[in-house]
Amino acid sequence: MEINVNGRVVALGHLPPDTPLLYVLRNDLQLNGPKYGCGLGECGACTLLIDGVAARSCSVPLSGARGKSITTLEGLSEQGELHPVQQGFIDEQAAQCGYCANGMIMTLVALFERNPHADDLTIKNELAYNLCRCGTHIEILRAAAQARRLLAERRGA
Repeated sequence: MEINVNGRVVALGHLPPDTPLLYVLRNDLQLNGPKYGCGLGECGACTLLIDGVAARSCSVPLSGARGKSITTLEGLSEQGELHPVQQGFIDEQAAQCGYCANGMIMTLVALFERNPHADDLTIKNELAYNLCRCGTHIEILRAAAQARRLLAERRGA
């Protein structure tokens, strides 16, 4: 089986089609952006993009990745430049332990792709199902606002 991850096609050999995509990414491809959190698709730590849509990789079988474009945290930067959401997290120091950061960042990237002008309430609603136990919620919201500004600057708006 082959899958397209971060813009490159990867041959995986013979893996069971029901293997969680998260396991393949972390164990076989050494992509450690997506984290194992709950294993049930509830916490958001394993979030990635499938054809630009946020998805929980712990609950997506490998067969669900066939023919689709998978983007992980590692695949967000372009030509050595961080994605504005990644930069926003750095600028606002929005990761305390960092475990939830992958899911928060990937969810925000998907949101801003759909709605580059998302307001604060939309951002809060979008992140509602990404769990953070460290209490960096205020910093995460500031990082989202910073990312929105950076994206606007990129667009020249």
